[in-house]
Amino acid sequence: MKILVTGGCGYKGSVLVPKLIARGHDVTVFDIQWFGNFLPEHPNLTVVQGDVRDIAAVPLDGVDAIIHLSSVANDPCGDLDPKLTWEISCLATMQLADQARRRGIKRFIYASSGSVYGVKEESEVTEDLILLPISEYNKTKMCAERILLSYSDDMVVQIVRPATVCGFSPRMRFDVSVNMLTMQALTNGVITVFGGDQVRPNIHIQDIADLYVFLLDHPEHAGIYNAGFENLSILEIARMVAEHVDARIIVTPSNDPRSYRVNSDRLLATGFRPKHTVEDAIKELVGLYRQGALQDREQFHNLKWMQRSHAA
Repeated sequence: MKILVTGGCGYKGSVLVPKLIARGHDVTVFDIQWFGNFLPEHPNLTVVQGDVRDIAAVPLDGVDAIIHLSSVANDPCGDLDPKLTWEISCLATMQLADQARRRGIKRFIYASSGSVYGVKEESEVTEDLILLPISEYNKTKMCAERILLSYSDDMVVQIVRPATVCGFSPRMRFDVSVNMLTMQALTNGVITVFGGDQVRPNIHIQDIADLYVFLLDHPEHAGIYNAGFENLSILEIARMVAEHVDARIIVTPSNDPRSYRVNSDRLLATGFRPKHTVEDAIKELVGLYRQGALQDREQFHNLKWMQRSHAA
């Protein structure tokens, strides 16, 4: 199968793309490469540098399936330039879906976000709850979902709402909770926790990549799926890190009271099963750091890197 992966040079894409190639797929990655390209060369991989907003530049010839990862990732980055966020995360998605329909592409997998729910009082967040997004990032994801669902009669649309992703990727991110707290412990010997009681769902990066492969193999599972398997408080994560790194935990007040548990029963009903845990991610990051194979680089912090690029 010929697969187009937009944003394939990113945190998730850098783990997903090698899995697709290993399964024998012909993969084209289209990415603006703000954060670089960490993908290994392979005869079945073509990497095209380009802006997803320029729909004419997106290589769609002969494509059988699209895995759409391109996005301005996370709330702070989305708020940095709201216009850019809407153009990339929503309007470009609309153009891509329209072109996919016109070209007869029958498979479209979309990386949305568990943050589309906003603040919820329910003990467990299911896919049927009303979406009340707060940030620009959340809002663009919700709008992109609705646009794609309008094409459900023309193609198989599979939408994933991932929890916070953790674990190692060649294109690392240290602005997501588990990775951030682990790196704080390793580099400073101190873990700073804001609030701590807030419960957040998590998913290992290997599992989210495996989920996209699973959905590609199972077009019968169309629709929207939550993907989060460990609902942990920030303080629980910090204590888990401290079991593997000698670090002190400091708890300070937080202005972010959001606390929610994601329910992924709908996804589990498809037969998909996660194979990795938050603790697996922590141990892997600690091991790689101690081996000298993992460094805290500025480009692994999305907001810092985008602020620098934006200022330029």
